[in-house]
Amino acid sequence: MSEMGHFKFSNKILGIPLMAMILIWVVYWVELVIGVNFNEMGVKPRTLLGLRGVVLSPFIHGSLEHLYNNTIPLGILLSALWYFYRDVAWKVLVYGILLSGLITWLIGRTSYHIGASGFIYVLASFIFFKGIFSSHFRLVALSLIVVFIYGSMLWYIFPVKDGMSWEGHLAGFLTGLFLAKVVKASIPPTKKYEWEKEDFKEEDDLFLKHFDENGNFRELPNEEELIEDDGLSINYIYKENRKSDQQ
Repeated sequence: MSEMGHFKFSNKILGIPLMAMILIWVVYWVELVIGVNFNEMGVKPRTLLGLRGVVLSPFIHGSLEHLYNNTIPLGILLSALWYFYRDVAWKVLVYGILLSGLITWLIGRTSYHIGASGFIYVLASFIFFKGIFSSHFRLVALSLIVVFIYGSMLWYIFPVKDGMSWEGHLAGFLTGLFLAKVVKASIPPTKKYEWEKEDFKEEDDLFLKHFDENGNFRELPNEEELIEDDGLSINYIYKENRKSDQQ
């Protein structure tokens, strides 16, 4: 598949991120309307009931600030996932939520771990490492953009702030790295120029012929100058047209 066929826009690039953002806001709105706190449905490590949070915790947020901080990164990273890795996007979404939730359940403190930030770390980690592993120039550029925008997130996989589930962040980061390594995504072949091909010969390249052995630019002689004199001569005989004089 060519690059133009691989990197192309579709409705899912906007539709799925929009649905995800709307869903987490609807859940928070339902909490406010009916006056119920869903925090106890989050991941509670090493408890049987806490396993339900593996699936439910990404949709539950403890405050409006918590919800707002997760909304924009979730939308941007999901859009990037569906544009650049649409053939494995659903795998990354499903496995990312399940694996990061299970790791949080195993390593987390005895508390309720909620929020979409763990899955955001899955997306950021997957997109970064997958681009580096692929060596495709567009995907590497995407990796650098992710680092530039979300590089500061790396600090929060460590216990640097009270009340924050750094275990969930670490679980998401490790899950994204794992998925980037094992999930096989289709990468468009990089276009090779003539000088990158194995059968390329410098002496046959017209542009390189303009340079001498010292690297100095020179004008190539015209084709007329390259024609050698082989001793032949051409004589032209003109015959007068007398009919034109008689008329």
